[in-house]
Order: sequence, then structure tokens, then C-alpha cells
Amino acid sequence: MRVFVTGASGFIGSAVVPELIGAGHQVVGLARSDASAEALAAAGADVHQGSLDDIDSLRKGAEGSDGVIHLAFIHDFTQYENAVRADQLAIDAMGGVLEGSGRPFVIASGTAALAPGRVGTEHDALNPNWPRGAAADATLALAERNVRSSVVRLPPTVHGEGDHGFIATLVDVARTTGVSAYIGDGANRWPAVHQRDAARLFRLALEQAPAGSVWHAVADEGVAIRTIAEVISSHLGVPAASIPADGAGAHFGWLGVFLAIDAPASSEITRELLDWRPTHGGLVDDLNAGHYFRDRPVTALSASILDQPAGSA
Repeated sequence: MRVFVTGASGFIGSAVVPELIGAGHQVVGLARSDASAEALAAAGADVHQGSLDDIDSLRKGAEGSDGVIHLAFIHDFTQYENAVRADQLAIDAMGGVLEGSGRPFVIASGTAALAPGRVGTEHDALNPNWPRGAAADATLALAERNVRSSVVRLPPTVHGEGDHGFIATLVDVARTTGVSAYIGDGANRWPAVHQRDAARLFRLALEQAPAGSVWHAVADEGVAIRTIAEVISSHLGVPAASIPADGAGAHFGWLGVFLAIDAPASSEITRELLDWRPTHGGLVDDLNAGHYFRDRPVTALSASILDQPAGSA
């Protein structure tokens, strides 16, 4: 298949591209910068210049493809509503092109918006108040318009070498504040998956998923936040400590809201129906591998937290 991939040069996309090419597919990656274009070309992908804000470019990319994997999202939490709107417009544009063709359209969504406090499954609906939920619903609705649409829900942390997301941010916060913190007793749980295992699931969904289906890219069903904090503590040589819920905003910034979530999730259905088997190490194994603790610049995501005034959320 000739596959158009948005977010192809991002953390997950950089694993999806070689996964697809290794399986014999031709990849056309969306690139909004020269650096992204160079990275895609080096990985063996064709380059399609454009961005999520360039609707005509998205339509052209989808038109020339046998299928689409949509991974891109503008991760600017200061302009979150605008990012959600851009995502919805992008899905509408590409979905409109694919309408009536039976071609696959796979998008990334999340498990964190499932009902808290219990193990979520592929059959569970997302929280209707989650802003990005409408994009997932719109994608699934394309099945009624002869698009083989599917949604891959990612856990709060997709880990691996080069991760600059929540786990890397927690490490930066612990390094900066001198304490590896968790909220309350830290018993709340996050599911997790390795970047390469997630990439394999996107390929399987592209190749096999029936129209209107939902899949969970979950390897670790739920890792306690306190466990994560204690592993970070041992590597950085700083104490692990509890932060009261009303102090989470001051310590973690907006990340405190996410860090308080108890959202374990299962992938039993995904494993059975798509024969998906995670083969890479779990989150704790990956933390203990040490790459999260090498000296590196504070990431933009981390900086957006660390630069906030105390008490902001």
C-alpha cells in the first residue's frame, strides 16, 4: 500500500514509518519543515510538504494514497482548543477524500479519557466531555460512508528512546525540584506501551482492522505512579515523596491533572483479534535502561511546566 502518514517524523511516527516500510508498504510522510523532510527521506519515505493547517495539502496527500494513518497533533497546551479544532478539520478533510473508497483510515486517540478507577476496554466509550473525543467519533462514523476507519487508543505514556513526553517531563521535574513526587499515596495507575509495539499495532490496524473498530495499544495494563516516581528517585538520587492533591498544580503545573488520573486499560480484545503481541520491555524496564536519565536539554514540554508560576494548573 501507498500510505500517507501525518506526524511521520514525530516520536511515534518515527517508529511507524520503518514498521510500514519493513512490511513492504510505501510511505508518504507529511513534513512541515526541512528538518522533518530530511528525516523522512533518510528513513526511506517520500516527502509530502504541508501541515495540519494546510487542508489542501492534507486532501492531496490522502487522494494519492491507498490508506492514511493520522498521528499528528499540535501539542501546544496554551492553545489547546485551536489544536483540537485543527485536528477535527484535518480528519474531516482526509475522511472526505476517502469516502466511498473502502480505503483504511487509522487515527491515534487515547485511553486516559475512559472511565477512571477501573480497567477500560476497547468496548468502552470515551468521556463525552473530552475535547478530542469528537475526532475519534467522527473517524468511526466514516465507516458508514465506506471508509475502513479505525481508532488506536494510546496510553498516557508511549515510552522508548527519544521520548520527550510525560515520563521525560517527570524526570525533568524531579531533577529540577530535587524530589521525585507522586500525588497522595501514588496508587493510581497509568497504562503504557513501548513506541515500537505501538507502531506495530498501527500497521496491523491499517492492514486488517474492520471499519468502525477501536483498538488499545496497551502493554502494561497499569503502572502505579508511585512506582514510576520511585524508579526515577533511584536513578537521580533524589527522594521520592508524596505531594497532596491541592499542591499538585504548584509542583507539576498542568501535568498534575494528568498525573492524578487512575486509568488502567486492557488490550485483551486487540491482542486476540489482531494477534498483536507486545515484544519490547515494559515502562519500568525502559526506565531502568537509563536513557531517560542521560544529560539532555530540558524539553519544550517540560519547560512549559517548569516555567509556570507556583500554583498554576
